[in-house]
Amino acid sequence: MTTHAPDLSEVLAAYRSFDLEFQTLLMATCNSYGEPDASYAPYLKHMDYYYVYVSELSTHTENLSTTKRCSVLFIEEEATAKHLFARRRVTLQCQAEEIKRESSEFEQILDLFVERFGKFMGMMRNLKDFHLFRLSPEKGAYVAGFAQAYTLQGEGLSVIKHRTEKGHRSADKTTEQQLTQLSS
Repeated sequence: MTTHAPDLSEVLAAYRSFDLEFQTLLMATCNSYGEPDASYAPYLKHMDYYYVYVSELSTHTENLSTTKRCSVLFIEEEATAKHLFARRRVTLQCQAEEIKRESSEFEQILDLFVERFGKFMGMMRNLKDFHLFRLSPEKGAYVAGFAQAYTLQGEGLSVIKHRTEKGHRSADKTTEQQLTQLSS
C-alpha cells in the first residue's frame, strides 16, 4: 500500500470549520499551585479569538484570572466518531485576557453573545459576577483520525504540519496500514 502526503490546504480548511460544529468548548485551566481543573463554557468565536463569559463561582474563572492561560478542546461526539480511539479533535494552547466591562470590545462581544444565544444572554450580560475573557490561540493540534495528526502554529494558526516524527510504532506494517484505513 502506498501512502501519500495529505493535502495540507484541505486539512487546514477542515480544521478551521471543525469548531463551528460546537456551541461550547472544553477548557483546562490550572490554579497558581498547578492543580488542574477541567470544565466547559459556551463560547463565541470572533476573528481569530474565542470568547467565554464565565462566573466567579466557577473555578476556571479564578484560574484564568490568575494564570492567564488555558487549553481548549473541541472533540467529535462519541456517537458520530468512526472510532473512539481516533475521534476528530482540536486542542489549542491559549493566552487568556479579561475584557473590561467598560470597554467597547465588551459591549460588541456581548451583543454577539446575545445574537448567538438569545434572550437568556441578554439577562446574563448584567450579572456582575460574570467576566468576559478573550482566549488567543498560540499553537495547537488537529487530529483528523489515525495517523492524521497535525500541528498548528503561526499567525491565525495558519501554519499546519503533518506530525510524522513519532508515528505509530508496531511490530508489523500491516497493523499500521489497518489503523490508517480505519480513518478513511
